[in-house]
Amino acid sequence: MDPYTIITNARSIFSLPDVVSRISELIDSDEATNAELEQVILNDPALTAKLLKFANSSYFGLSGKVETVFRAISIIGHKELRNLVIASSVTTTFKDIPSDLVDMDTFWYHSVTCGVTARLLASSVDSRERFFIAGLLHGVGRLILFSQYPKESAKILSCMNQGEDAVINAERKIFGFTHAQLGAELLRQWRLPMNIWKMVEFQFDPMKDDAYQHDAGMLCAAVNIANLIQPCTNQKVSDEKAVPAHALEAWNGVGLSPELVESMMMVAKLQATELLNIVR
Repeated sequence: MDPYTIITNARSIFSLPDVVSRISELIDSDEATNAELEQVILNDPALTAKLLKFANSSYFGLSGKVETVFRAISIIGHKELRNLVIASSVTTTFKDIPSDLVDMDTFWYHSVTCGVTARLLASSVDSRERFFIAGLLHGVGRLILFSQYPKESAKILSCMNQGEDAVINAERKIFGFTHAQLGAELLRQWRLPMNIWKMVEFQFDPMKDDAYQHDAGMLCAAVNIANLIQPCTNQKVSDEKAVPAHALEAWNGVGLSPELVESMMMVAKLQATELLNIVR
């Protein structure tokens, strides 16, 4: 059993809609016009509605003034457009996940919160998009395990009251890898950029790869801030072990004080709630 084989066998179940690939290709070309993107989006009525709702949200401060897809794209920009498209699509990609293991509304609230938090932590404007996507998708490997290996996943989650580190150790013992490694393989096969899936892969051990140490440390910090707001599973984590050692190390590494974490949590809650209401 290894991540590559599991993802290869499950890709037909966990695949993104064609509209995501088409929009990503256009944006990556650096030559896409708003009119071209508009034509792709208009072929998907649900996405069209979400885009207009997003553009009219308080996030952009233009409530009730955006009536066309072309205008919406002009306001939010290509990078935020891709964030919205991926967030909207991924929340409907994972279906039939055992409800006794996870409440999907809870899971996606946690994931969106992590994406928003990672975006807030991003060290530059240019990196905000990939940090949001990495945060949003950091836990998808867990959903694949829930779907394909529910009995083993239940056993692993029974360790949750011992803290996140105990869960990760249980994954390594039972599967030989973590859900972070499995999720990274899915994102790799989805052809997301390496600087996104590598972040996801090393989120529990940021020091393991020098090239991605900083980015993985930022994601690790974001994940555990999101955990304080809302854990992603049905099982509760004891307060004493809510922040694992590797997370505290990551917080210190990026200069996060308790006061700054608290302030970031307040902002993340507001942004995550609004964004989730749009994409779901």
